[in-house]
Amino acid sequence: MAQSAKPVQLKPQTVGAFDEYIREAEAGMEQALQGRSPFLWSDVSPDRAQLVRGGQVVAQFWAGRGPSKVPNGLIHDWIGAIFIPASHLKRILALVQDYDNHKNIYKPEVIASRLISHQGNDFQIYLRLLKKKIMTVVLDTDHKVHYRSLDRTRWTCCSHTTRIAEVENAGSPKEIVLPPDTGHGFLWRLYSYWRFQEREGGVYVECRAISLTRDVPLGLGWIIEPIVQKLPQESLIHTLEATRQALLAEAK
Repeated sequence: MAQSAKPVQLKPQTVGAFDEYIREAEAGMEQALQGRSPFLWSDVSPDRAQLVRGGQVVAQFWAGRGPSKVPNGLIHDWIGAIFIPASHLKRILALVQDYDNHKNIYKPEVIASRLISHQGNDFQIYLRLLKKKIMTVVLDTDHKVHYRSLDRTRWTCCSHTTRIAEVENAGSPKEIVLPPDTGHGFLWRLYSYWRFQEREGGVYVECRAISLTRDVPLGLGWIIEPIVQKLPQESLIHTLEATRQALLAEAK
């Protein structure tokens, strides 16, 4: 199966389409932060807000019913929300900023994690990620992370990958880290946008994850499609649920 899913190279026009998508998405987010729409996505719909307040992890495409097709690639735009009762904003920020411990909080998807540098609300971090569905892919990733305080009860965070490199034979003496933007193309870019709000005896946590992957070539859908279609949603739900479980465990 690995031989059937041949390596691909990320093309400039694919990156260009993703960058344009991000510019438009971030412009819309900034308008929301200026008070032109609810701070939390879950508050837009009363039914959605009730599900989140009731303890469910609610996740769906930001718009439409599938990823957006771009030249030689797919853009996956997911949004998810959770409520963590009996918690405080300060505790959640401390947890998510404990990057050296992400390998324990978010395992098995995060194999290794390390804080590279930190200055004020800006962080540079390293994560080794495991993506497993039909095929197993290990990725070395670097991220630039910025936190922003809006007021006493609301914070935002944006995390942009600055490098994603596929790792062959990970953990073995034959391990090889490939050049960025080469390999199977199961994750080329990952931009995550978080919102945190303390209210109603707990903290609401939302994450909008926008990622770029290869497209699904004709005849290889049975291999590629389960990976590029389902993993973004599963990864987002796992990240949100793991965050909640780690906070609840701390409170015990």
